[in-house]
Amino acid sequence: MPKVANQDFKVLIIGAGPSGCLAGALLKNKGYQVTILERQLFPRFSIGESLLPQCMEFIKQAGMLEAVINEGFQFKNGASFVRRDQHTEFSFENKFGEGVGTTFQVQRGRFDQVLANEAIRLGVDIQWQMEVIDTNLTIAKPEITARTITEEIIIYQADFVLDASGFGRILPKLLNLELPSSFPVRQALFCHIEDKIDDPSFDRNKIRVTVHPEHKDVWFWLIPFSNGRSSLGVVAETSFFDNEHTNKQALINFISQDIGLHTLLKNAVFDEESNTIIGYAANVKSLYGKNYALLGNAGEFLDPVFSSGVTIAMKSACLAANILDRQFNNEDVNWDKDYAIPLQQGVDTFRVYVEAWYDGRFQDVIFNNKDQPKIKKMISSILAGYAWDLENPYVKNAQLKFDALAALCRLD
Repeated sequence: MPKVANQDFKVLIIGAGPSGCLAGALLKNKGYQVTILERQLFPRFSIGESLLPQCMEFIKQAGMLEAVINEGFQFKNGASFVRRDQHTEFSFENKFGEGVGTTFQVQRGRFDQVLANEAIRLGVDIQWQMEVIDTNLTIAKPEITARTITEEIIIYQADFVLDASGFGRILPKLLNLELPSSFPVRQALFCHIEDKIDDPSFDRNKIRVTVHPEHKDVWFWLIPFSNGRSSLGVVAETSFFDNEHTNKQALINFISQDIGLHTLLKNAVFDEESNTIIGYAANVKSLYGKNYALLGNAGEFLDPVFSSGVTIAMKSACLAANILDRQFNNEDVNWDKDYAIPLQQGVDTFRVYVEAWYDGRFQDVIFNNKDQPKIKKMISSILAGYAWDLENPYVKNAQLKFDALAALCRLD
């Protein structure tokens, strides 16, 4: 027989990643009893190491900023884009509007552990190695059924459930909420390396995004860390990959196809096995329902090209925590108007740029020789994560403004 947890939680969160820990901390800071069920033990490997400055605002709201700063992660102040012999940079400090202009490039195992430790310090209960296997959210007291590492079955009751399970997408699977993404099926192949970069012109304070010299929709990321190591990856549609080599050798072969990246990493040591993710883009029928809401990647994940995933996840955590606080205080709330629509507005802004990246128009814009400092600041702000700033014309009218800009650049 399943065991019923002997504590009645106000909010139960599935997953102790960035969105789960931030939501937990924000709600605990407001006085609510919060428990997080996490399937794994931390630290654990996760991809998505290049944060955006907007994240710092969210981390500060949760009371975790000092701990993140003290961890000694690699400082980040922008992004560098390379296409054959062309090179352009965006400084996030030179952006449109207010807000922090710097952030960090992090090993996610360490970063997620810092956030989890801070959530625990603030009073959030995290229960490790708990696999959520069933749910009943329509009853008066919603229930989540979990299985421990020793196969014990425990039923948890809470007033509200937040799914922060990331690519695990627990509630979308259990509640049949999943929808196919509008993006083609793409694959990412990646690993951490000892980069041994000796080029004095290389800026470790920026993520480097390299366009494949022959295929505009294939790209590489290089994210330097503070310890002489880097995250390295390639993204393409699945048909671009072959199954003739190990992941590590395949990644090395891809790197050799770009002369600039190959030269930069000529001394690199590939001392870890490579990993791969296929078909990571995802969507759902709804971001919320009776007694639950989906945070971050459990809802929608676009693409890794602009490192928007953690930012969207943290934004969703902040929105959901604020709405729940109002709901628990018997205020009128509208999850569509107050959560889904505002969250989607930023996601859709990022979507405009992701789509333009793969069809080549974003590349035409950023590698255009015509200097447009005002517009560059507005785009830099979006690349820094400020995709919800409606004072920015390239956010407020994202599709229209970018389409016009891309058409203008293609005329030059």
